[in-house]
Amino acid sequence: MKAICIHENGGPEVLQSTNIDLPAPGVGQVRIRHTAIGVNFSDINVRNGGFYLGDGPGFPIVPGNEAAGVVEAVGPGVTGFELGERVAYAGTGGLFFQDTGAYAEQRNLPASCLIHLPDDVSDEQAAALLLKGLTAAVVIHRCYAPGPGDMVLIHAAASGVGSLLAQWSAHLGATVIGTVGSQAKAAFARDHGVAHTILYREEDFVPATRKLAPEGVAAVFDGVGRDTFIPSFDCLRHFGAAVNYGNASGAVPPVNPMLLAQKGCLALYRPGFGFWGATPATRQPACDELFGLLREGAIEATISHRFPLGEAAEAHRTIEQGRSTGSVLLVP
Repeated sequence: MKAICIHENGGPEVLQSTNIDLPAPGVGQVRIRHTAIGVNFSDINVRNGGFYLGDGPGFPIVPGNEAAGVVEAVGPGVTGFELGERVAYAGTGGLFFQDTGAYAEQRNLPASCLIHLPDDVSDEQAAALLLKGLTAAVVIHRCYAPGPGDMVLIHAAASGVGSLLAQWSAHLGATVIGTVGSQAKAAFARDHGVAHTILYREEDFVPATRKLAPEGVAAVFDGVGRDTFIPSFDCLRHFGAAVNYGNASGAVPPVNPMLLAQKGCLALYRPGFGFWGATPATRQPACDELFGLLREGAIEATISHRFPLGEAAEAHRTIEQGRSTGSVLLVP
């Protein structure tokens, strides 16, 4: 079976195609033949290393947390899944760097982490939507729910999670300000829920945001991290919500809680998708909510690039160099 492995941390070049043996599924496991694999910035964090609190995963590592596919075999004790059934998953129940393995043609997984795919949601849509959509869901449901009259600032508004947050926030009635890196991404963002775009390479986003929202925005949704999160405090209204869900530019520096008070009694959140829909009883409803929004046309699972599994390194370069919008997939 072909898989992508890394044997050391480093740049995209450490992603190497290899052949590995896959045993029969064990007790409680299901074997999935992957048909579409989601590529996420968390995969890049795993590849780069140095992101973890405590010890990171041991080598070799097969990266990847998200995929859709077809049930090929079921292990002892598994009920509720049939051969040939279409399924998907985002994570296996732990933190994003634990128990990865999606960058492979097949994989054995706990049945408890799988969801059933409805007929009107394609494998590619599922692989493009689940992890990013669940991240957006935990931001909106557990951190700050935008509504009519709210203005929110979303960094990297043309990214996978950023574009979903923009669409969802606009669907809820909020006015979205989005930072982007190019005119092409600005056009994409405006087509996906953003009312006002700020080209951060051409102007300072803080005064640009304050010009649009003189009293400050209700919330900042930030997947960029080091370069944007703390400066974003100056964009918020009093009692606003500062939400950091990603670290594309690097980890956020330590924050003194007194700074939150001085900037206007701000609330700070650092959500993770793995804690939303963390059990089989809650995971399927959480994913069904995303599928419902997809059916309504409230959100789109936009895919800008598809790469063969063996070109995982180029997929990572595409994301790191800012050449993608929405989602990037690997296709075995």
